[in-house]
Amino acid sequence: WIVQAGLVLVLFVSGTAQAAPVLVDGAWLERQLASESVVLVDMSDDDTQYTRFHLPGAVRLDYSSLLKPAPRGKPKPRLSDGELIKLLGQLGIRRDSHVVVYDDMGGLHAGRLFLELERLGHPQVSVLNGGLVQWILDGRKVDNRPVVRKPVAYNAPTERRDNLAALDDVLQARTRGTTLLDVRTLEEYVGDPKQPRSGHVPGARFWPWEQAVRMDDGFVLRDAQALRASLAAVGVRETTQPVVLYCQSGHRASQTYLTLRHLGFENVRLHAGSMLEYSQDPNAPLTRGNAP
Repeated sequence: WIVQAGLVLVLFVSGTAQAAPVLVDGAWLERQLASESVVLVDMSDDDTQYTRFHLPGAVRLDYSSLLKPAPRGKPKPRLSDGELIKLLGQLGIRRDSHVVVYDDMGGLHAGRLFLELERLGHPQVSVLNGGLVQWILDGRKVDNRPVVRKPVAYNAPTERRDNLAALDDVLQARTRGTTLLDVRTLEEYVGDPKQPRSGHVPGARFWPWEQAVRMDDGFVLRDAQALRASLAAVGVRETTQPVVLYCQSGHRASQTYLTLRHLGFENVRLHAGSMLEYSQDPNAPLTRGNAP
């Protein structure tokens, strides 16, 4: 579980390597709803959805709560470790809680909390495959009563997973043997000749995030074998190879982080600032067109 590739060292808390599955299904979760050790977090697209109905016992967390405000066009900074730890405690999450996150967007929102908890070295965190959409399609029970858990102390970790990439990591990816994955739309990847700072990072492979999700079938992830084949086609084959993900703001790439971790990739990092940060550096090269 300890993997070193190039200059990247992925750390896990000693003796508490990730034991929980990255993805869980509705049948498993339904059996765990009464468990005191499981904390269910609703990250559906808006607060209105939560007030209409949510999974029984789920506390509400809006995606924006994981980020700080920023001027328009600038990347939103993530919460500091201290702020994130405080937020987790307010949600009633302890260090020994098994956190299960869900949304109604195929993991688009839930992936960010999954990433942040892995970064903190949280021992057990999973995402509900298909989220609220598949749960409803399966005919499982929902509730509309708001849930407020008693605040607790979340004990700060001593070791963390190195799953965030800085701008310099992106700039130096080629020389460090790191594979870059651009998970935006094809139009964004190709770029607009009328926009001087458009296109993609030179060498980045195109792998749009939404192709991992069965949008027309409960928003569950596609078959693992098909996903691995799709990634292999763009050069992501070995589960130990270093991969850095980016999109426009880090939002969509968080879902791809979730997908790759589900597939067993161990050395995956997110460039949280993504193109909002990269494109503002006049010295950061950009390439237009379909080719990496």
